[in-house]
Amino acid sequence: MTWRERIIIDPAVLAGKPVIKGTRLAVEFVIDLLAKDWPESEILRNYPGLTHEDIQACLGYASDLLRID
Repeated sequence: MTWRERIIIDPAVLAGKPVIKGTRLAVEFVIDLLAKDWPESEILRNYPGLTHEDIQACLGYASDLLRID
């Protein structure tokens, strides 16, 4: 699985911000929760539409984005 299967960028959704496919949850929002030390279990409990794979896709997207020269 790659992040490209779970993260979409659509100008009609959240002004084109990267979001988790099928949601209006921005990648930056999920990364921010993780940065604020939210455990994955708490994120999944508060956002029941998300999966472990969605969170991993957000991290993969962020990682790839930081690698761009």
